[in-house]
Amino acid sequence: MVLCPDWPVVAWGIPLNEPAAVFVANRVVSCSPAARLEGVAVGQRRRDAQSRCPDIAVLEQDLDREARLFEPVAAALTDITPQVEITGPGVVGFPTLGPSKFFGGDLAMAAKITQTLEPVLRDRGQLYMGIADGVFGARLAAKTSADIGEVSGSSTPIIVDPGGSAEFLSGFGVDALGLPELADVLQRLGLRTLGDFAALSIDDVVGRFGAEGRMAHRLARGIDQYPPDLRKPAADMAVTWWFDPPTERIDPCAFAAKALADEMNRALNDRGLACIRVAIEAETENGEEFTRLWRHEGTLSAAALAERARWQLDGWLHQARVAHRSANTDPDAGVGSAIARLSLIPDEVVPATGRQLGFWGGRAERADDVSRAVARIQGILGSESVRVPEWSGGRGPAEQISLIPAAAVDLGEPREGADSNHIHQPWPGQIPPPAPSEVGSVVGVVELVASSGESLVVTGRGELIGTPEWLIAGSEEREVDRWAGPWPADERWWDPSAHRRRARMQIVLSDGTAHLVVTENQTWTIEATY
Repeated sequence: MVLCPDWPVVAWGIPLNEPAAVFVANRVVSCSPAARLEGVAVGQRRRDAQSRCPDIAVLEQDLDREARLFEPVAAALTDITPQVEITGPGVVGFPTLGPSKFFGGDLAMAAKITQTLEPVLRDRGQLYMGIADGVFGARLAAKTSADIGEVSGSSTPIIVDPGGSAEFLSGFGVDALGLPELADVLQRLGLRTLGDFAALSIDDVVGRFGAEGRMAHRLARGIDQYPPDLRKPAADMAVTWWFDPPTERIDPCAFAAKALADEMNRALNDRGLACIRVAIEAETENGEEFTRLWRHEGTLSAAALAERARWQLDGWLHQARVAHRSANTDPDAGVGSAIARLSLIPDEVVPATGRQLGFWGGRAERADDVSRAVARIQGILGSESVRVPEWSGGRGPAEQISLIPAAAVDLGEPREGADSNHIHQPWPGQIPPPAPSEVGSVVGVVELVASSGESLVVTGRGELIGTPEWLIAGSEEREVDRWAGPWPADERWWDPSAHRRRARMQIVLSDGTAHLVVTENQTWTIEATY
């Protein structure tokens, strides 16, 4: 496995010697080495990261960009072996038995990989390598190499001897399995390392934890998630789309990928199978053929298949466009070799585990309809096109909810509500419940006028000058019946670019409507309506 832990930052073009972090749902998913030196870590909330490093560059995750720019790395590795498989942007692997013998051993092969990838990366990021008996062990070996390289500044590959994966993995915590709920139960049972978990009898594990426990137990023992004798799919399970005329645009390619993913997924379901590795093939109008393998740690759903096909096609088209424009000075020149055929081939399949039926039997049809609609939109427009609300905390109602990509959450699981831990975190100056029914206003700037006819002013000490009598919105004047506040908030004082001083008030008008108004720079606006 070849791992680039900082690839989300690299994909944005930010130098790694500058503090930067990529966020999803206001949590850090990747950060640069310079940010880690300031105390920023993966999993931190945005406000914690900015409190530790006020100058940090805040970036939103863009999986399309990451996958598109990672394609040259995967393409360069095909000079070493054709069996290159991508797990995700920044993670790529291949079986080493043949290449290792050809280049004279694992160390010589690792040196060849470094030599091959250096011209591609051009000091934009650091790659780390791990070699073990299975995918899981190799990935943890690569992560260990990255942890050591963070301290030593080198990128020495971690090579686990054949048959030694179980011993290598025994010292890792059970949270390395990537199954938080199972890891929490194991830790409460006193099983804190993979070695402790692997020492249990497989019968006891299956009897207590079922299929998930069996899979985790295999990983803890250094065995791949699925047995090595995987059945090979029949040739007729490959699906193909011919473009007429051939296209150089990603939109029709994404639409075709979604249709093919649905067709292949239905064919697999009819046979009781699920795909864990798919081969994506493309043929250009000039007869050139490209193939790339994509692996998933679980099973590939129709939405996941379509997403990976779109990523791969976008990467190929981007590379062709760059190469063509470097040879042609015309900035409007096309790719020059449009895609004529797209094929999805299930390369490795496993028995499907089935689906959970509803409590009263049957399927939750409405939930399935929503999931299919979301998957279709994501397949056509990208993973960022559908967003869902997420409680993120904050002082004002407009800050307490953020929209995150639907691909980052499990739509089949209940969402956290207002009673979750996020809303109970300390926020001095937070507006108390009940929550307003409408956030924002189309009115724009309003005036809150005192009985003297002058606009109300909140001083720097949070004192209100005057008593609110009228709210003026455009040409409409409304009398203020009751009011409460003001509640001042001096936010992000440590960051001059983001520093804000505001004060909020609740007002009830004579017609019975209630509003939350906020003043900033002596300007009043309606923030929410009750």
